[in-house]
Parts: sequence; structure tokens; C-alpha cells
Amino acid sequence: MHYLLTYELVDDYLDRRADYRDAHLALAWQAVDRGDLLLAGALEDPVDTAALLFEGESAASAEAFANADPYVRNGLVKSWCVRPWKTVVGKMASTPVR
Repeated sequence: MHYLLTYELVDDYLDRRADYRDAHLALAWQAVDRGDLLLAGALEDPVDTAALLFEGESAASAEAFANADPYVRNGLVKSWCVRPWKTVVGKMASTPVR
């Protein structure tokens, strides 16, 4: 199953992220290496939201990531949410439907 972790970012996120980016990216790549995190990044125009796509049996790895993320812990994220995402089209779809 896929889980989408979304962040609502603070207005000055781009100005503040440099202090925590290396630690955030290290945590993200560790999640990739474990097979939990598939894709991640910030939405642009405006940069007010980030989306991280997780894969697993439950939302636990996405929730654990958010709780450990330096961006969350240091106030760059106003709020976050994990939602199940029933993907149905594409090579990586969790429940393909043709």
C-alpha cells in the first residue's frame, strides 16, 4: 500500500531550510535505502507544501519519519498528515486496475 505524507510548510521555509537540510536528506535517503520512501520533494509555485510517497503495510514508517524529521522538529512544518493512497495506474501501482 502507498501512503502520502504531506507537509504544510511555513512561509519562510526556503530561508530556514539550509540549517536542517543535510539532516533531513540523510533521514530521507535512509528511508529510501530501507525501501520505505519512494519519492519526496517540495511543490513549487508556491513552495508551501511537500509530498513524500511511502510504501508499506501500514502508515507507521511515514509517521515515524515525520516525527523524526528535523524540518518538523524545528518548526519548518506547520502541520503534516499521512493518508493511504490507493494507487491504481502505473508500473508501481499498489492495486493495478486495467
